[in-house]
Amino acid sequence: MLTFVKMSAKTFLCGMLCHRWPFRGELRKQQDWGTRKCAHFKCKNNPKTKQMSMGKKKFNMDPKKGIEYLIKYDLLQNTPEDVAGFLFQGDGLDKTAIGDYLGERNDFNIAVLKAFVNLHEFSEMILVQALRQFLWSFRLPGEAQKIDRMMECFAERYCELNEGVFTSTDTCYVLSFAIIMLNTSLHNPSVKDKPTVERFIQMNRGINDGEDLPAKLLTSLYESIKNEPFKIPEDDGNDLMHTFFNPVKEGWLWKQGGRYKNWKRRWFILNDNCLYYFEYTTDKEPKGIIPLENIRVREVGPEKTNKPNCFEIHSGGHEIIKACKLDSEGKVVEGKHTVYRMSASKAEDKEEWMTAIKTSISEHPFYDMLATRRKNAVTHPSKNT
Repeated sequence: MLTFVKMSAKTFLCGMLCHRWPFRGELRKQQDWGTRKCAHFKCKNNPKTKQMSMGKKKFNMDPKKGIEYLIKYDLLQNTPEDVAGFLFQGDGLDKTAIGDYLGERNDFNIAVLKAFVNLHEFSEMILVQALRQFLWSFRLPGEAQKIDRMMECFAERYCELNEGVFTSTDTCYVLSFAIIMLNTSLHNPSVKDKPTVERFIQMNRGINDGEDLPAKLLTSLYESIKNEPFKIPEDDGNDLMHTFFNPVKEGWLWKQGGRYKNWKRRWFILNDNCLYYFEYTTDKEPKGIIPLENIRVREVGPEKTNKPNCFEIHSGGHEIIKACKLDSEGKVVEGKHTVYRMSASKAEDKEEWMTAIKTSISEHPFYDMLATRRKNAVTHPSKNT
């Protein structure tokens, strides 16, 4: 029975949903970890605050490199307990990335997983409540072996805090998967044959070391899932709105198109060495993103455009600026601009935008060396050619 449930889990978990409950124990531990870190950084007055923000973004793109970055700059201690506290607090972190990191097989990640699970307080919770809390704190990865390790740790922690509820951790493990599978069966529209409470009880016969679990317990679990399905939590790291808190600058600008030289009004936000533009101020996702790396800003005079108060971002040569945007079908594509030209409503706004962008530009020495080499190759060609 145990093997069957483990093998079935991977298929059913593809449609698994989870829901957040405001558990006081979880909130208290999050606040404790955040308070310690805030005191260490002295919040916004310390430059490490910006490094922490960058570390979170790196984590969301590559969890391993993100943690290495945070440890390198002394934002995290190189201990499973401190890394687990960071993941558990979770502010601004992508929950899929958290799940991927916790699921890795090496010794350090496994130790982090155990420390992470131990931060959860499941005392006196029925199993379905504990599952809601646990599955809210990250997203289960798709690999069966990773899921197995995570759910095993969950079962051990639940049984440790709730002695006598189950005869073994295997029972807790099997029933936990049965609940997740029940959620999928009851609430996935593609599943036509919905299980009844009688079938759910029948499916879980003999899983308590050969004995049956109380029908009353199984019925209460069934009714809980039937009445309130697990739901997908919003990913803090994927929600770009976290990037736009306290921006360096924001406002309306006119932007000239690349292929078609028409002008469109866009809402621009400058933050974290990137320039984002939106169609409307209420949009949650930008139409385009321009990383301010190895670019230049210059004023555009009336001899080049009829639009007033113009300035443009350029690469300094003919190189394409690294950027991305949404196409007409909503797909993310690479930008092909060598120049981004904008127009402000007033000369004062233009100056403020140019100054703010110049301040936010980050440099990589490789690009300067490459540009110098290219310039030399053009102006002083090799004698061998």
